[in-house]
Amino acid sequence: MTQNTDLPDVIPLFPLPGALLLPRARLPLHLFEPRYLAMFDDALKTPCRLIGMIQPNKVPGRAGPGLHTIGCAGRISQFSETEDGRYMVTLAGMSRFRLIEEVEGFTPYRRARVSWTGFERDNGPEEGDTAFDREKFLGILAQYFEAEDLQTDWNSLKEADDELLINSLSMLLGFEPEDKQALLEAPSLSTRRETLLTLIEFAMRGGDGEGMLQ
Repeated sequence: MTQNTDLPDVIPLFPLPGALLLPRARLPLHLFEPRYLAMFDDALKTPCRLIGMIQPNKVPGRAGPGLHTIGCAGRISQFSETEDGRYMVTLAGMSRFRLIEEVEGFTPYRRARVSWTGFERDNGPEEGDTAFDREKFLGILAQYFEAEDLQTDWNSLKEADDELLINSLSMLLGFEPEDKQALLEAPSLSTRRETLLTLIEFAMRGGDGEGMLQ
Protein backbone atom coordinates (compact mmCIF):
# COMPACT_ATOMS: atom_id res chain seq x y z
CA MET A 1 0.00 0.00 0.00
CA THR A 2 1.33 3.44 -0.92
CA GLN A 3 2.12 5.52 2.16
CA ASN A 4 1.20 9.20 2.50
CA THR A 5 4.91 10.11 2.53
CA ASP A 6 5.22 8.59 -0.94
CA LEU A 7 2.44 10.69 -2.43
CA PRO A 8 3.37 13.78 -4.47
CA ASP A 9 2.94 17.36 -3.30
CA VAL A 10 1.39 18.49 -6.61
CA ILE A 11 -1.33 16.54 -8.43
CA PRO A 12 -3.68 17.17 -11.40
CA LEU A 13 -7.27 17.99 -10.50
CA PHE A 14 -10.45 16.76 -12.12
CA PRO A 15 -13.35 18.91 -10.82
CA LEU A 16 -16.49 16.89 -11.52
CA PRO A 17 -19.79 17.78 -9.81
CA GLY A 18 -21.40 14.82 -8.06
CA ALA A 19 -18.55 12.39 -8.75
CA LEU A 20 -17.39 10.83 -5.48
CA LEU A 21 -14.25 8.74 -5.04
CA LEU A 22 -13.42 7.18 -1.67
CA PRO A 23 -10.28 5.40 -0.45
CA ARG A 24 -10.11 1.72 -1.45
CA ALA A 25 -13.07 2.20 -3.82
CA ARG A 26 -13.10 2.34 -7.63
CA LEU A 27 -14.53 5.05 -9.86
CA PRO A 28 -15.09 4.62 -13.63
CA LEU A 29 -14.53 7.73 -15.73
CA HIS A 30 -15.18 8.59 -19.36
CA LEU A 31 -12.60 11.11 -20.59
CA PHE A 32 -13.18 12.96 -23.85
CA GLU A 33 -12.40 16.66 -23.34
CA PRO A 34 -8.94 17.54 -24.77
CA ARG A 35 -7.71 19.02 -21.47
CA TYR A 36 -8.58 15.86 -19.56
CA LEU A 37 -7.11 13.63 -22.23
CA ALA A 38 -3.89 15.62 -21.75
CA MET A 39 -4.22 15.23 -17.98
CA PHE A 40 -4.59 11.46 -18.38
CA ASP A 41 -1.56 11.20 -20.68
CA ASP A 42 0.57 13.22 -18.26
CA ALA A 43 -0.60 11.24 -15.21
CA LEU A 44 0.42 7.98 -16.89
CA LYS A 45 4.00 9.27 -17.09
CA THR A 46 4.27 9.76 -13.32
CA PRO A 47 5.21 7.05 -10.77
CA CYS A 48 1.95 7.26 -8.81
CA ARG A 49 -0.38 7.79 -11.81
CA LEU A 50 -2.67 9.93 -9.63
CA ILE A 51 -5.64 12.11 -10.53
CA GLY A 52 -7.29 14.22 -7.83
CA MET A 53 -11.08 14.11 -7.88
CA ILE A 54 -12.58 17.22 -6.32
CA GLN A 55 -15.97 18.93 -6.18
CA PRO A 56 -16.46 22.41 -7.65
CA ASN A 57 -17.59 24.95 -5.08
CA LYS A 58 -19.16 28.10 -6.44
CA VAL A 59 -17.99 31.22 -4.61
CA PRO A 60 -20.35 34.24 -4.78
CA GLY A 61 -18.73 37.18 -6.55
CA ARG A 62 -15.85 35.10 -7.88
CA ALA A 63 -15.42 34.41 -11.57
CA GLY A 64 -15.04 30.76 -12.50
CA PRO A 65 -15.67 27.69 -10.39
CA GLY A 66 -14.05 27.47 -6.98
CA LEU A 67 -13.09 24.16 -5.44
CA HIS A 68 -13.82 22.44 -2.17
CA THR A 69 -10.78 22.09 0.05
CA ILE A 70 -10.95 18.29 0.40
CA GLY A 71 -10.84 15.79 -2.46
CA CYS A 72 -9.69 12.22 -3.02
CA ALA A 73 -6.84 11.06 -5.24
CA GLY A 74 -7.17 7.94 -7.33
CA ARG A 75 -4.55 5.88 -9.11
CA ILE A 76 -5.17 4.94 -12.73
CA SER A 77 -5.63 1.18 -12.39
CA GLN A 78 -7.27 0.33 -15.73
CA PHE A 79 -7.97 2.10 -19.00
CA SER A 80 -8.97 1.46 -22.57
CA GLU A 81 -9.02 3.72 -25.60
CA THR A 82 -11.90 3.97 -28.03
CA GLU A 83 -11.45 4.23 -31.78
CA ASP A 84 -12.24 7.94 -31.70
CA GLY A 85 -9.60 8.73 -29.06
CA ARG A 86 -11.68 8.75 -25.86
CA TYR A 87 -10.57 6.91 -22.72
CA MET A 88 -12.53 4.67 -20.38
CA VAL A 89 -10.59 4.89 -17.12
CA THR A 90 -10.89 3.29 -13.68
CA LEU A 91 -9.44 5.13 -10.67
CA ALA A 92 -8.58 3.21 -7.50
CA GLY A 93 -9.10 5.48 -4.49
CA MET A 94 -5.81 6.05 -2.63
CA SER A 95 -6.20 8.88 -0.12
CA ARG A 96 -8.08 12.05 0.57
CA PHE A 97 -6.16 15.30 0.42
CA ARG A 98 -6.50 18.91 1.49
CA LEU A 99 -6.04 21.54 -1.20
CA ILE A 100 -3.40 24.11 -0.25
CA GLU A 101 -3.19 26.20 -3.41
CA GLU A 102 -3.62 25.91 -7.13
CA VAL A 103 -0.40 25.79 -9.15
CA GLU A 104 -0.07 27.96 -12.23
CA GLY A 105 1.52 26.39 -15.26
CA PHE A 106 1.24 25.58 -18.93
CA THR A 107 -1.06 22.58 -18.64
CA PRO A 108 -4.62 22.93 -19.99
CA TYR A 109 -5.96 21.27 -16.81
CA ARG A 110 -5.82 22.45 -13.21
CA ARG A 111 -3.14 21.36 -10.76
CA ALA A 112 -2.77 21.96 -7.04
CA ARG A 113 -0.36 21.67 -4.19
CA VAL A 114 -1.99 19.39 -1.63
CA SER A 115 -1.46 18.03 1.86
CA TRP A 116 -2.08 14.40 2.82
CA THR A 117 -1.77 15.12 6.55
CA GLY A 118 -4.72 13.93 8.60
CA PHE A 119 -5.72 11.23 6.13
CA GLU A 120 -3.17 8.57 7.07
CA ARG A 121 -6.00 6.16 7.88
CA ASP A 122 -6.96 6.14 4.20
CA ASN A 123 -3.84 4.08 3.44
CA GLY A 124 -4.64 1.41 6.02
CA PRO A 125 -6.76 -1.75 5.86
CA GLU A 126 -10.52 -1.72 5.32
CA GLU A 127 -12.56 -0.10 8.06
CA GLY A 128 -15.25 -1.89 10.02
CA ASP A 129 -18.34 -0.41 11.64
CA THR A 130 -19.03 -2.14 14.96
CA ALA A 131 -22.26 -0.20 15.54
CA PHE A 132 -23.69 -1.08 12.15
CA ASP A 133 -27.23 -2.52 12.36
CA ARG A 134 -27.21 -4.07 8.91
CA GLU A 135 -30.74 -5.50 9.05
CA LYS A 136 -32.28 -2.15 9.98
CA PHE A 137 -30.15 -0.32 7.42
CA LEU A 138 -31.10 -2.67 4.58
CA GLY A 139 -34.77 -2.35 5.53
CA ILE A 140 -34.63 1.44 5.18
CA LEU A 141 -32.60 1.08 1.99
CA ALA A 142 -35.28 -1.23 0.53
CA GLN A 143 -37.93 1.45 1.19
CA TYR A 144 -35.73 4.05 -0.49
CA PHE A 145 -35.10 1.88 -3.55
CA GLU A 146 -38.83 1.22 -3.89
CA ALA A 147 -39.65 4.93 -3.58
CA GLU A 148 -37.00 5.85 -6.16
CA ASP A 149 -37.86 2.88 -8.45
CA LEU A 150 -34.29 1.56 -8.24
CA GLN A 151 -33.12 -2.01 -8.76
CA THR A 152 -30.17 -3.80 -7.20
CA ASP A 153 -28.70 -7.21 -6.40
CA TRP A 154 -29.85 -7.62 -2.81
CA ASN A 155 -27.84 -10.79 -2.25
CA SER A 156 -24.64 -8.92 -3.09
CA LEU A 157 -25.60 -6.09 -0.74
CA LYS A 158 -26.28 -8.50 2.11
CA GLU A 159 -22.94 -10.25 1.64
CA ALA A 160 -20.78 -7.13 1.10
CA ASP A 161 -18.34 -6.06 3.79
CA ASP A 162 -19.31 -2.97 5.78
CA GLU A 163 -16.93 -0.61 4.01
CA LEU A 164 -17.73 -1.86 0.52
CA LEU A 165 -21.47 -1.56 1.16
CA ILE A 166 -21.43 1.90 2.71
CA ASN A 167 -18.86 3.40 0.36
CA SER A 168 -20.43 1.94 -2.79
CA LEU A 169 -23.84 3.35 -1.88
CA SER A 170 -22.27 6.71 -1.02
CA MET A 171 -20.67 6.85 -4.45
CA LEU A 172 -23.54 5.48 -6.54
CA LEU A 173 -26.71 6.99 -5.08
CA GLY A 174 -27.88 10.20 -6.72
CA PHE A 175 -27.35 12.76 -3.98
CA GLU A 176 -26.57 16.43 -4.53
CA PRO A 177 -22.88 17.42 -4.88
CA GLU A 178 -22.83 19.06 -1.43
CA ASP A 179 -24.20 15.84 0.07
CA LYS A 180 -21.48 13.86 -1.73
CA GLN A 181 -18.93 16.23 -0.22
CA ALA A 182 -20.29 15.57 3.26
CA LEU A 183 -19.92 11.82 2.67
CA LEU A 184 -16.33 12.34 1.48
CA GLU A 185 -15.38 14.40 4.52
CA ALA A 186 -16.86 11.95 7.07
CA PRO A 187 -13.98 11.17 9.46
CA SER A 188 -14.85 7.48 9.88
CA LEU A 189 -16.89 4.73 8.27
CA SER A 190 -19.49 4.88 11.04
CA THR A 191 -19.86 8.65 10.55
CA ARG A 192 -20.25 8.12 6.79
CA ARG A 193 -22.89 5.46 7.43
CA GLU A 194 -24.81 7.85 9.72
CA THR A 195 -24.57 10.62 7.11
CA LEU A 196 -25.70 8.25 4.37
CA LEU A 197 -28.68 7.10 6.41
CA THR A 198 -29.66 10.71 7.14
CA LEU A 199 -29.55 11.55 3.41
CA ILE A 200 -31.64 8.49 2.53
CA GLU A 201 -34.28 9.27 5.15
CA PHE A 202 -34.34 12.93 4.09
CA ALA A 203 -34.90 11.89 0.47
CA MET A 204 -37.71 9.57 1.52
CA ARG A 205 -39.42 12.47 3.27
CA GLY A 206 -39.28 14.38 0.01
CA GLY A 207 -36.70 16.75 1.43
CA ASP A 208 -39.33 18.73 3.30
CA GLY A 209 -39.47 17.10 6.72
CA GLU A 210 -42.92 15.65 6.04
CA GLY A 211 -43.91 12.02 6.47
CA MET A 212 -42.24 9.10 4.75
CA LEU A 213 -43.05 8.40 1.14
CA GLN A 214 -45.35 5.41 0.86
